[in-house]
Amino acid sequence: MAGLIDAISVKRKMFFEHEGVPYHCLDAEVNTPTARGGQTLVRLKMRNLLTRAVFDKTFKASDKFKEPDLEMVPASFLYSDADGFYFMDQETFETHTLREDMIGDAADLLTEGLIVQLSKYNGNPIGLEMPTFVELTVTQTEPGMRDSGAGSVTKAATLETGVEIRVPLFIKEGEKVKVSTETRGFAGRA
Repeated sequence: MAGLIDAISVKRKMFFEHEGVPYHCLDAEVNTPTARGGQTLVRLKMRNLLTRAVFDKTFKASDKFKEPDLEMVPASFLYSDADGFYFMDQETFETHTLREDMIGDAADLLTEGLIVQLSKYNGNPIGLEMPTFVELTVTQTEPGMRDSGAGSVTKAATLETGVEIRVPLFIKEGEKVKVSTETRGFAGRA
């Protein structure tokens, strides 16, 4: 049986279940009253892992949450079509389909064969976690100078997935670059 978590114990980046739905804590704030007999309250900024909605909610410090039946499994991206995005579980070799709303803006950085962490709730896929960096090929960019002298000068580059980022002037078409999945910025040559 899953353990219980006190509301006051919930910290940033923790997962918990409230009213049968899994949540991810984005921020936690404890308010302790100064008056005697006042109740300690915990304000949580939380994301619903099924709908992706984010909201704030206040709980009593003694409120209890269940630990969600969450599992992260490695999966490789296969392809996408009108019905969704298809991933192969690297442990069971099952194919899982995620809807576009479950993927979010990660769709811009997915390439065939990319290994991601698939989130499963009660055995069903509900989302994914991208690696910190992905390697993508530059498909279109303007020619730049070899040695511009200024390291902070950038130009636009379109990558193989269609996403556009800013890259240094020395990057040429056909080169592979590392892109941060968090900032969507250039992180170096691959």
